[in-house]
Amino acid sequence: MRKILIIGIGAGNPDYVTVQAIDAMNRADVFFIPNKGAEKADLQRLRLEICERFIKDRSYRLVTIDTPARDRNPTDYRSTVEDWHARIERNYERALTEELPDGGCGAFLVWGDPTLYDSTLRVIETLRTKGFALEYDIIPGITAVQALAAQHRVALNRIGQPVLVTTGRKLAEGFPAGADSVVVMLDGEQTFRQFGDEDLEIHWGAYLGTEDEILISGRLGDVMHEIEARRAEARQRKGWIMDTYLLRKPGID
Repeated sequence: MRKILIIGIGAGNPDYVTVQAIDAMNRADVFFIPNKGAEKADLQRLRLEICERFIKDRSYRLVTIDTPARDRNPTDYRSTVEDWHARIERNYERALTEELPDGGCGAFLVWGDPTLYDSTLRVIETLRTKGFALEYDIIPGITAVQALAAQHRVALNRIGQPVLVTTGRKLAEGFPAGADSVVVMLDGEQTFRQFGDEDLEIHWGAYLGTEDEILISGRLGDVMHEIEARRAEARQRKGWIMDTYLLRKPGID
């Protein structure tokens, strides 16, 4: 039986890697590293740096798995994602079969936490339910949501109030009814611009926890153009960007 460890490694700062994650990394024989193209080479490099820093007194191998591109403007979002996951699944099955022997322990190093807006868990579980012989454990990690709040020194929720975590795609449908604090992830379209005339505060962050970190906060209408400009410059310079933000109605915590 093959063993898979799905390890959350935090939002970008190696210091976010937990003791549990380090222990798990030191059990793995093979690390499967997604290849998302030249523009995401920084993410591969950070994974390698984490391995070199935390794995001690054991040999391990690194295996790259090509990650197919996804249509960013689909007519049917759900079916497009399902097709994308199916193509990833085939690549994972091939890599696990060829590179991880029966009885071996492999690992995937996942940004943030494997249970929040990441496909690795779903792909591995689908393989298992289709009969691929493996068992897996999940090691939680510090998410961009937690890092964002910590770096801005804010609580995510108002006293006694919920906080909603959603995506830019869903936010485009409108600010959630009854919501006070909304954390937005996976927003390549900067959907916050739709609400520039509303009385909202924003706490925005990119490359959280890394040397390239950018933090901007304030009344949305006052700072959204600065966010747009800084985001565009950073993305052009690095070739990629990972950002998230908290939108909230003004009030007293």
